[in-house]
Amino acid sequence: MAAGKGGRRELNRRVLLLWGRGEGADWRVYLDHNATTPLAPEAAQAVQDAMLQAWGNPSSSHPAGRKAKELIGCARESLARMVGGRPEDIVFTSGGTEVGAAAEESKDKGRRPFSGPSFSPLPFSLQANNMVIHTARRHFRESQARPGDSRGTPHIVTSSVEHDSIRLPLEQLVKESLAEATFVAVSPRSGRAEVDDILAAIRPTTCLVSIMLANNETGVIMPVTELSQRIHALNQWRVAEGLPRILVHTDAAQMIGKGRVDVQELGVDYLTIVGHKFYGPRIGALYVRGPGTTTPLLPMLFGGGQERSFRPGTENTPMIAGLGQAAELVSKNWEAYKAHMQDVRDYLEARLEASFGKQRIHLNSHFMGSKRLCNTSNFSILGPGLQGQRVLSRCKTLLASVGAACHSEKGDRPSAILLSCGIPYDVAQNALRLSVGRDTTRADVDLVVQDLVQAVAQLDQDQAP
Repeated sequence: MAAGKGGRRELNRRVLLLWGRGEGADWRVYLDHNATTPLAPEAAQAVQDAMLQAWGNPSSSHPAGRKAKELIGCARESLARMVGGRPEDIVFTSGGTEVGAAAEESKDKGRRPFSGPSFSPLPFSLQANNMVIHTARRHFRESQARPGDSRGTPHIVTSSVEHDSIRLPLEQLVKESLAEATFVAVSPRSGRAEVDDILAAIRPTTCLVSIMLANNETGVIMPVTELSQRIHALNQWRVAEGLPRILVHTDAAQMIGKGRVDVQELGVDYLTIVGHKFYGPRIGALYVRGPGTTTPLLPMLFGGGQERSFRPGTENTPMIAGLGQAAELVSKNWEAYKAHMQDVRDYLEARLEASFGKQRIHLNSHFMGSKRLCNTSNFSILGPGLQGQRVLSRCKTLLASVGAACHSEKGDRPSAILLSCGIPYDVAQNALRLSVGRDTTRADVDLVVQDLVQAVAQLDQDQAP
């Protein structure tokens, strides 16, 4: 589905890399849309318009401030419409400083503040995940029946294939003895964190279950709706027994724009929204079912009272405007986007098998009985010396990854996600993750497969005696 016209459409469809300044250019086909997407022209225009016309401080009462505030309100409505919630359930997030509040929490128990790479600033909008963990832990502690009536250490359940913005904060909290965490292994048959396995991990002290809606590497869609239903029933019994309510969170970063996302259907308390995954700017939001009333939400920062004091700090009006426009595109077009991307993805896998032979292609994201994202293909080209990074280094057209972009420095070490899904080590080592976009065409796929064939031929020749 082309977004924009003429040159804008072509710019979105492919990435033009300039080698040097004005000394020639080389066209490359971008198939790494799970890492990030280009900014939709409509979203870019919304950002520019807001920068020029809505530059006032949204907290100011004069016309310039009111215009900015109105624009933010419209964007909030657009995001709510996109996920089936209410505008008042949307909280905009941004920046890396939210992690500082976690350091404050360690001080209140006489421990050193969090430090090191685990709590370096995370990507912009994924601060929502940290905010949920912070809230669940604090709410557990503050909702004790009376002072001194300790329920023990808060416990959080997640899966073994979550994004680092869930995994790393939990590992650090465990290290600091501020929380306990269970990382439920995914089934090697389905690639999913199964509901029964998640429920089996729940303890009397469990306060949060956080399971991503779709995995960024395999594309496998998790059973979040069923999980929410089962936990809702369990919570009724827990309340009667005086046990803490279990909150449910899902990170929908990969699903939005590629499939249906409806918070009423999902039944979650929290849902993470990540703009740059659906052709928006690098800002995001957190859906909370009745923030501060139905569902707890505790601030990580304290300041000017913006975002109803849940996330203070002067709002980034242009980025929020761009996010709202990107959400409008999703609301209007997601079904067409999904159909197009699935067609191109399926064509890609068919062409790979036709070009290399079915015996040489292992489709790592195919799991019996599981649904997956419409745009994602994780596969390995089998053979010695064909590690994913080596294959990509010989490609002249393809721009892609071997897995999550934030793990790209790990060289030939296979993805921990694939290993968790039961993919053999030598197969996982050769993995490539190709994720098509709204404007990827079958012609692009033909170029990419041709490029992979020549890259593998070079590497096979290098292996020859």
